Amino acid sequence: MFRGIYAGTSAMLVQEKMLDVVSNNLANVDTSGFRGRVAVNKSFPEVLMDRVERYAIVDEAMNEELHERKFFPYVRGRTSIGTMPLANVMSETAMSLDRGPVQLTDNPTDVMLHADGFFVVEDGNGNTFYTRSGHFQRNNLGELVTHEGEYVMGDGGRINVGEASRISIGESGQVFADGDLVGTLQIVDFENPTYLHNVGKSLLAETPESGGPVALDGAFVISGALERSNVQVVQEMVRMIEANRAFEASGRAVTIQDELSGRLFTSVGRPS
Repeated sequence: MFRGIYAGTSAMLVQEKMLDVVSNNLANVDTSGFRGRVAVNKSFPEVLMDRVERYAIVDEAMNEELHERKFFPYVRGRTSIGTMPLANVMSETAMSLDRGPVQLTDNPTDVMLHADGFFVVEDGNGNTFYTRSGHFQRNNLGELVTHEGEYVMGDGGRINVGEASRISIGESGQVFADGDLVGTLQIVDFENPTYLHNVGKSLLAETPESGGPVALDGAFVISGALERSNVQVVQEMVRMIEANRAFEASGRAVTIQDELSGRLFTSVGRPS
């Protein structure tokens, strides 16, 4: 009776989550290295509606009368009386692997990855994250950090450039301070990077689905440039309009179903 309400409500929830994803993408359109996320919807698994049979109480005398055609009690079985697919549900969000446009900065501590891979960074609590953003700078302790303050990790740990007046980063990720090699950027990749979890702006965390990080050999780093966000503003605006219209249509469907149900209850419950 209420399948229409369930289907409409399910659709409204999907569009609400869709708007959340689009809003987050648009909010990070100017975040370097940010990769937008795409909402993945799937059909709700078919729900079996079972009817539980009552215990059949059969007298022994009846079995004796039936002789060879004995009727044994049917003990609590289930008979399928139909299926009900409840429209769509929000299954997950996946990270888009499209590369963002290049922005030249001429800043020697700004770097971008020419191909796949992620820089490894660490926060003050020792938590490891991954990012495509190479917008690095030096903190007051001479350590190489991200624009948000996370420590940039090298093959030997944190990279310290001290008070060097000239910092440069080579094509293979080597970090030089006044001509001396002080570290090499740690660059990794994942088996399924689209399943990395976004933990804020351009920071990503591994998940069981993404697999663990694997050192990326032969990574090519471009100095003096940044990878901008790969979010397409026009495309996201179209998705927002579609989600809003779908939400409104689903809401009207729920309202209509509710009105029809009210009329049905009034008609059936009215004494003749």
